[in-house]
Amino acid sequence: MTVAPPNGVFVPVPTFFKAASESNSLQAAVDVETQIAHSVFLAKNGVRGLVLLGSTGEAIHMSRQERFDMVSGVRKGLDDAGFPDYPIMAGTLVNSVDETLEWLEDFKKAGAQWGLVLAPGYFGAAASQEGIREWYKVVADRSPLPVLIYNYPGVTNNVMVTPEDYRVLAQHPNIVGCKMSHAIVSYHNQVSLDPQIDHSKFKVYSGLGQQLGPIVIFDAAGVIDGLAAIYPKTVCTLMKLAEREEFDKAALKKIKELQYTVSTAENFIGKYGIVGIKEAVKRVTGFGTMEGGRLPLKGKLPEGEWEKWSEVWERIQKTEDSLTEADFK
Repeated sequence: MTVAPPNGVFVPVPTFFKAASESNSLQAAVDVETQIAHSVFLAKNGVRGLVLLGSTGEAIHMSRQERFDMVSGVRKGLDDAGFPDYPIMAGTLVNSVDETLEWLEDFKKAGAQWGLVLAPGYFGAAASQEGIREWYKVVADRSPLPVLIYNYPGVTNNVMVTPEDYRVLAQHPNIVGCKMSHAIVSYHNQVSLDPQIDHSKFKVYSGLGQQLGPIVIFDAAGVIDGLAAIYPKTVCTLMKLAEREEFDKAALKKIKELQYTVSTAENFIGKYGIVGIKEAVKRVTGFGTMEGGRLPLKGKLPEGEWEKWSEVWERIQKTEDSLTEADFK
C-alpha cells in the first residue's frame, strides 16, 4: 500500500560542501559527514522529515554518484543515530521523463521513501496544463517511489500547477502530495480543502514558512521550509500550535507571535536564498562553511549584511532559546 508522508515540518536541507582548500577536484567535494550531523540535529529538534536534493539542495549542480552517496549516507547516518525510517523525500529537477525515473530509481536504492518531482518547466508557457498532468501521470505510473508534485514557478519559467491539476493528479495511486513554492495562498487552501481529494492520501505542503499558520489552520499538512534548517524549534512549535483542532485565545495569540517572528526571518531567506541559508546555518548552528554553494552560487553575504538583520536574529534566537521539547514535539 502506498503511504503518504506525515504531517509536519520538513526541511529542504542545503547540500554541504567541504572548504575549497580541502578539495582537490574542480568543485568543492560534498561533505556527507556534515550533512549527516545537521540531519540528526534537525531530527532531534522537532523536524518531521527531510527533503534532500531539492532546489535548496543544489541537486542540479551534482553528479549522479554524488546524489546517491549523499542520500544513502544520510539514511545510514540517521539509522545509526537512532532514527530508523526517518522520513526522507529526495528531489528530481529534470525535464526528461526517462531521467526523472532514473533519479527516482537511484533514490529508492539509496533509502528515500518519496520523490519530490519538480514540474517540467523548460518550455514554460508552451507546456499546456494537459501536458503537465500527462507528464506527471507517466512518471507516477513507472516510479518506484510514491511521488509528490513540486511546483516552484521561480525555477520553471513560471509554470503553474492549478487546483484543477491537483484534483486530477491526486486520484493517481502513486501521487501522494504536493509542495507549492509560491505565494498564492488561495491555491493552498483550495487544494487542502477540496472535498474531491482524499487528504489522508494526498498531503499539501507549502515551501514558504511565512504561510505556515494560515495554510495549516485550513488543513494543509505542513511546510517544507528553509528557515527550519536554522531555527527548527521555532518553526516546529508554530506548526504544533497551528495544527490543533481547537485552540483558545492564548494559543491563537502565541500563533500570531510565532508567525510574525518566522515571517520576518523568512524575508532574509527570500532575499538571499541558498547562499544566505548556508551562511545562516553556519553562523547559528555551526554546521558547514561560509563559502556558499557551487558555481554560479558560490560566495557569501555582502560585508555587513548579516548585521543589518540583527533585530530579526535577536527576536528569533530569543524564541528558539526559550523553547523546550514539550513545545515543539
